[in-house]
Amino acid sequence: MKYSFVIPVYNRPEEVGELLASLAQQSFRDFEIVLVEDGSSLKSDQIAEKYKEQLAIHYFFKPNEGRSKARNYGLDRAQGDYLIVLDSDCIIPEDYLKIVDHHLGLRDLDAFGGPDAALPNFTPLQKAINYAMTSLITTGGIRGKKKKVAPYQARSFNMGFRKEVYHKLGGFKTMIGEDIDLSIRIHQAGFRLELISEAFVYHKRRTSFQQFYKQVNRFGQGRVNLMRLYPQTSRWVYGLPSMFLLFCLSIPVSAFIDLRLTGFLGAILGLYIALIFSDSLNRHKNIQVAGLSVVAVFIQMFSYGSGFLKELLLVRKARVDDWHYDKPSLSNTPKAE
Repeated sequence: MKYSFVIPVYNRPEEVGELLASLAQQSFRDFEIVLVEDGSSLKSDQIAEKYKEQLAIHYFFKPNEGRSKARNYGLDRAQGDYLIVLDSDCIIPEDYLKIVDHHLGLRDLDAFGGPDAALPNFTPLQKAINYAMTSLITTGGIRGKKKKVAPYQARSFNMGFRKEVYHKLGGFKTMIGEDIDLSIRIHQAGFRLELISEAFVYHKRRTSFQQFYKQVNRFGQGRVNLMRLYPQTSRWVYGLPSMFLLFCLSIPVSAFIDLRLTGFLGAILGLYIALIFSDSLNRHKNIQVAGLSVVAVFIQMFSYGSGFLKELLLVRKARVDDWHYDKPSLSNTPKAE
C-alpha cells in the first residue's frame, strides 16, 4: 500500500460522506482510508460502510480525546508508505493523489503540504472565510501558502509524510498549532518538507463567524506558544494581525490629538477595505461574498491579533500537554470495523 489517508472525525457524518465520495473518484487508486471517529455522538460508521465496496476503508471508534490523539491513533494503524492527514470537512479533487505522487517522486520529498480552496457551491460565508484564510493580502502568506515567508509549515487539513518520518518523530502533540510543531520538527530532523501548490483540497472550514473567531483566536495564542518553544522560528510577520488591530484602535484615539490625523488613518483603512472588497469581488464575481470577505478579514485580524497579544503579554513557559508521544501497543486496541 503506497498511501494512507488518515481522517479524524467528530460529529460530521455529512461532511465525511462528501469526503469519501470525492476519494472514490481519485484517478490514482493505490491507497487506503483510516477513518477515526473520536467519540462522536453522530457517528459516521454507516457512511463508511456505504463506501466499503469502492474504497479500502478501516473505520475505528474511540473515546473522545481530541484531534491530535485521534490522528495519532489512525497513524499507528495506517499501512501506507506515505501517511496523508486530511480534515473531515475537505473535498478532494480527483487528480489530487496523482499530483502528489508525481511531485513526491520528482522532488524526492519526505513530507509535503498543500493549500486549500473553495468550491463554487460553497456558501457565501464559507467562501468569505476561505478568502480571509488564503488571500495574500490578509494572512494567507503567513499561514503557509507562500513559500518564502519562512521554512514551509504544512497544515493538518492537507499534510503528508513518509512512514519513517512518523516513526522517527512520533505524531502530533496535544497543543494549539500541533501541525506547525510537527512541521518544525520535520525540518529540524533534516527531512525535506515542501509545499506542493497544485495539490489543493476544497476546505469547507467554519460555518459561522462566531466559530471562526474562536478558532482564529486560538491560532494567535498558539503562534506565541510555538515561538516560545522554537525561538529560532520567530518572524515579525506573525505580529502583523496584532499591528493591524492596534492600528484600528488608534484611529478613534487619534481624534483627541488631531482630526487631520484621524482622517489620514481612516483613509488608509478605507483603502485597505476597498482592496479586500475589490480583490474578493474579482475572485468570486459576487458582491455578497465580497462584502462578507471584508467582515471575515476583520474578524480574522482582530481575533488572531488579540489572541497573539494576550498570550504574548502573559509571562509563562511554553505549554505542551503531550510532549513525548509514545506509540501504544496495537495488541490491545480495537480492530477496524
